[in-house]
Amino acid sequence: MIKNRLLWKLLLINIPVITVIILVIWLAIDQLAAGYFMALMKRYEISPTEIHGMFLTSIHHYLLWASLAALVLAFILSYLLTRKVLKPLSQMTSATRHIAAGDFSTRIDVVTGDEVGELGTSFNGMVDSLNKIEQLRKNMVADVAHELRTPLTNLRGYLEAVKDGVIEPSAKTFTLLESETMRLVRLVESLQQLSRAEAARNYLKREKISISKEIESLLPLYIPFFKEKEISLTLRFSEEAEQTFVDRDKFLQAVRNLLDNCRKFTPAGGKITIGSKKTEEGIEVAFANSGEQIPEQIPADDLPYIFERFFRTDRSRSRDAGGAGIGLCITKELIEAHRGRITAESSPEETCIRFILPEWHPPE
Repeated sequence: MIKNRLLWKLLLINIPVITVIILVIWLAIDQLAAGYFMALMKRYEISPTEIHGMFLTSIHHYLLWASLAALVLAFILSYLLTRKVLKPLSQMTSATRHIAAGDFSTRIDVVTGDEVGELGTSFNGMVDSLNKIEQLRKNMVADVAHELRTPLTNLRGYLEAVKDGVIEPSAKTFTLLESETMRLVRLVESLQQLSRAEAARNYLKREKISISKEIESLLPLYIPFFKEKEISLTLRFSEEAEQTFVDRDKFLQAVRNLLDNCRKFTPAGGKITIGSKKTEEGIEVAFANSGEQIPEQIPADDLPYIFERFFRTDRSRSRDAGGAGIGLCITKELIEAHRGRITAESSPEETCIRFILPEWHPPE
């Protein structure tokens, strides 16, 4: 196994170093001790021949056993320490097999704060992200199946009823069939828009626009809905945050999605506030609407996921009222295509979605 090979390699690296140190000590003691011994023999006028041999034999004997003991002790300590250091790596090897099999529950035990510990922490963070992405993927597949199954089931039921003569092929029946067909068409168009939005960053045609004028140009399409529900509209555009360089069509598409969101979820008699301001990060545009607090419908930690495809704050809400749950995802992709970011905040009084576009100027 890889971890065993790495373990033995690290151990073998230590052995030459220990061996060199032992040889240096051996030669040093051999030479220095012999020199001191000969000096003592001459000083006391003792014949050094036989005694010198015995002395060297004794020194070599103890040095040999001391060297073997040092090698064994160094090997054991190095083995234990290296094995402990490599433990997270062996856990990662096992965890990657589980992840490849689709199991994202495995985590690394991080017990140190060194580089290996940092690697383990990063690995756990990666697994958490993969787990969330996998869960979102499963939810998306389930939601797509649900979105398609409902209108298709209705279409099948009506067509079978007409074929069996249970329902007369009247204009009302054809109107119902058309509404279900258009529901499928809108879903497919939303998915196509999402695909184009995800590829938008590669096809940006930036131009200088006026934020207030572009947003105000869309308002006549929504004013009748606001008046019908007696919703008040307030505009607060800052002169410092008036102009920017963006892809005009994609900017307007993002704004339309946010206006649609405000129209759907602002209660009768509520209010909508649209404004812009200059920040350190760039130009911020905010869309705030009164209504129930989003964290009352979903966990507060899940608030960022309202920008994921097919996500809805209220799972029980019908798609006729809540849409396909793709609009905010499209908006997020369009804003990030401009290297911006989008966030959501919610309180008992209002919900605010804001995006920030970094300042960008065309090359001269």
